Amino acid sequence: MNFFKIYLFNLYFYSLFIIYSAVSIPLLVIIVAVSSLVMDQRGTMKRFRRCIRWWGKGITLLPFPLVKVSYEDHSTGNIEGPYIFVSNHRAASDAFLMSVLPHEVVQVVNIWPFRIPVLGFFARKAGYLNIRMIQPEVFFQKAIEFLRENVSIVFFPEGTRSSGRKLGNFHGSAFRVALKSYTSIVPLCISGTEKIPPKGSFLLRPGTIRIRRLPAITWNDYREMNVFSLKNRVREIIDRELSLMENAA
Repeated sequence: MNFFKIYLFNLYFYSLFIIYSAVSIPLLVIIVAVSSLVMDQRGTMKRFRRCIRWWGKGITLLPFPLVKVSYEDHSTGNIEGPYIFVSNHRAASDAFLMSVLPHEVVQVVNIWPFRIPVLGFFARKAGYLNIRMIQPEVFFQKAIEFLRENVSIVFFPEGTRSSGRKLGNFHGSAFRVALKSYTSIVPLCISGTEKIPPKGSFLLRPGTIRIRRLPAITWNDYREMNVFSLKNRVREIIDRELSLMENAA
């Protein structure tokens, strides 16, 4: 696709994004506000996060059919949550793709999402976490509290998006939380987002995005590991699976 068509595609997408958000966000706010009148705080937060997931799912459908999103569940399905999801990170769009997960989740994100008008407000209200904005001990306390409430947590342990297909080194926060809470770790592999959009650009390119959910790594599987060995083990699993996905494509 030439640059003229790419610009037309992005004009279409971002125009639709603004219209969709202008209509859906106030509607979702009303749903949550009404829910708060008849539900307790926990129930309201669950509905709030569900609304965010609905909104995110809508975002992933807007560029179809030029951008297609495929979710592949390769988990065994017999491990109960909550979970610590650990995903590779290639694009700003990865956060929206977490809407495919059929669970109540919060994400561990960088500082910039909190600075986006409207979206940053909802991220804070939903309980999204940033270890750079709070003390480490508070971060771990909040994370464990979420897990005890059956709220799963999504980590992008590379910390920032990679510049291409090469998987970066992992930070240890996700794995410290796992070791403190005995929570199952679920690796996620995202392929195809490296140009949707490319790093340093807001222009989406056509393509196919695949999200593959791998079998959970339970406490019994990693209880003898430390943070360093656990993070490297999970990184190896994700790196190997990405290679299989992309070499077969």
